[in-house]
Amino acid sequence: MVIVIVGPTGVGKTKMSIELAKHFNGEIINADSTQVYKYMNIGTAKVTEEEKENIPHHLIDIKEVDEDYSVYDYQQDCRNCINSLLENNKMPILVGGTGLYIKSALYNYDLKEEQEYYNYDDIDNDTLYKQLKEVDPNTNIHPNNRRRVERALSYYKQYGIPFSQKEINNKLLYNTIFIGLTTDRDTLYKRINDRVDQMIDDNLIDEAKYFYNMKIRSKAIMTPICYKELFEYFDGNLSKEEAIELIKKRSRNYAKRQYTWFNNQMNVTWFNVDFNNFSNTVNEVISYIDYYSQFKIEDTKK
Repeated sequence: MVIVIVGPTGVGKTKMSIELAKHFNGEIINADSTQVYKYMNIGTAKVTEEEKENIPHHLIDIKEVDEDYSVYDYQQDCRNCINSLLENNKMPILVGGTGLYIKSALYNYDLKEEQEYYNYDDIDNDTLYKQLKEVDPNTNIHPNNRRRVERALSYYKQYGIPFSQKEINNKLLYNTIFIGLTTDRDTLYKRINDRVDQMIDDNLIDEAKYFYNMKIRSKAIMTPICYKELFEYFDGNLSKEEAIELIKKRSRNYAKRQYTWFNNQMNVTWFNVDFNNFSNTVNEVISYIDYYSQFKIEDTKK
């Protein structure tokens, strides 16, 4: 069986994954598109060595920030990890908020390796999205999701088929349980704001300044919420306070989009997090997984 833990930033996905790994003899596979890159630690809320509690983690820090890493690459790497863990009687636990990565690995998506690289660095978001709409009028990709817009446009250029018409088989390849962690909106927004403040205290500005001074403007750096906003501050276009508030605002908006996406794309069972006693939530999730596992075993015997 494969366990997937999803939810917005600040709800306890990392802590939950560690507790489940200890209980179910599992190892953790990163499912966040930004955490595959080295050195992007604070801005991506990457798990620390202390937080890992000696639980093995996979697909973290595997690429340089100026390297490309596609959904196809993740699909291959993640499936290899899952199969290896299952062969060694370990429970694979995917943790992260990049829904397309999760679906590509777990569902029967027939992705093709990108044979040609298309550079869109000189095209703004609005123009890029208009180009996509011209070749794929039925696209449901959000205009601000630049990475997916670029990928959909490249797919059309490479195969001559609109990405929205691409055949996708929504059959799961593994016995999978989807766990979502959530809380009420006010609590979530406060935790997101507090998380950003903590990132600033943890020297996020210095981390961003390093990439800025190195003149690194790769997709890895410009896609996550935080670096590009601070680059605007370094350029003198925003004050530090304005950049921080923009990070908070975009993080809150992203959390809303994540909920919508997961609810529409996956059969997620959501658990309200008890932040006063997180072990209550852990025990609730463990009980649910135990019940689910027993149900599936009995179901396969029929």
